[in-house]
Order: sequence, then C-alpha cells, then structure tokens
Amino acid sequence: MGVTIHFEGQLCSSDNYYKLICISKNFAEQNHWEYFEFQEDYKLLERVKDEKDWNYEGSTKGLQLQPDLNSDPLILEFDEDLYVQEFCKTQFADSSIHILIINLLRQIQPYFDNLIVHDEGEYWETSDTNLLKQHIDTCNRVIEEMKKENSKMSGPYRLQNGRFVDLMEDD
Repeated sequence: MGVTIHFEGQLCSSDNYYKLICISKNFAEQNHWEYFEFQEDYKLLERVKDEKDWNYEGSTKGLQLQPDLNSDPLILEFDEDLYVQEFCKTQFADSSIHILIINLLRQIQPYFDNLIVHDEGEYWETSDTNLLKQHIDTCNRVIEEMKKENSKMSGPYRLQNGRFVDLMEDD
C-alpha cells in the first residue's frame, strides 16, 4: 500500500555518474532539499529482479536527498557496476513533492542506459496531477479505514532510516 516511486537502471558511464550527482545536487539546492553525498566500502543491498530476491555485496556511492519531512529520503545509491534500484514513498507529503521527484528522475534519465520507473501515483506515465492526487487520497482513506476497523493499528511511522511505514499494530 502507498504511493511510492520505484526506479532502477544502470548508468552509461562513470562520467555520467558525476554528471548525475551534479544535476541532483543543483536540483536539491534549487528546491531547498537537504542532501549529502556518501561512499561505502562495503554494503549489502537487498534487491529484487523478476520477482526474485538478489543481493549485492560490495562498495556503493551516491547521494541521499530529503525532499520533504513527510516523504522517504530519495536515495541514489549506485553499486560498482553503476546500477541503482531504489524507491521513495511520497504519499504523506504534498503531491508537489512527488512531482518534483519525478521531474528530477526525468532530468537524470538520459544518463542511464535504461531507467525503469514504476510510479504508483502514475505521474511518471501520465503527468496527470489529478490522477496522482486521487491515488494519494485513496491510499490515505484506506489507511484511515484500516485504523478504524482495527484499534491496534496506527501510523504512519517514520523509521530510523527515514523511511515511512503506513501502519503498524500496537502491542
């Protein structure tokens, strides 16, 4: 459940990595988003391909941006092969945040061999703000209905890693 933007792809070259980082930093600054660049010598990334789990173990580098306090962080974390697979939940932020994230993905798309975006708000495919708002409203309505049906359910919750969980059952 949720309105989440999923994306994955491989950059064309290491030069494109540096161009993508520069574009993303500029975009963040223009929109007053916090961000930081990072590099890890070793990291385990849990990934899914063709509905099967596959893990990456090794060095990573990238950029983490925080579009809004009510959205997941937008993480552009690349492995040694310059491959990224990530997601960003936006449903608790204003729809304008979702639109900005899609706009950034459109700006960096040319630097990928193939950037695949699955947008649960359908904005990537349609650029239809009304459809996006309908998805967000429907999701929030379902969450409220579930909380009414089960008094032990509450949410949303922000996890320590900055990601959101829609609902959790109270002990």
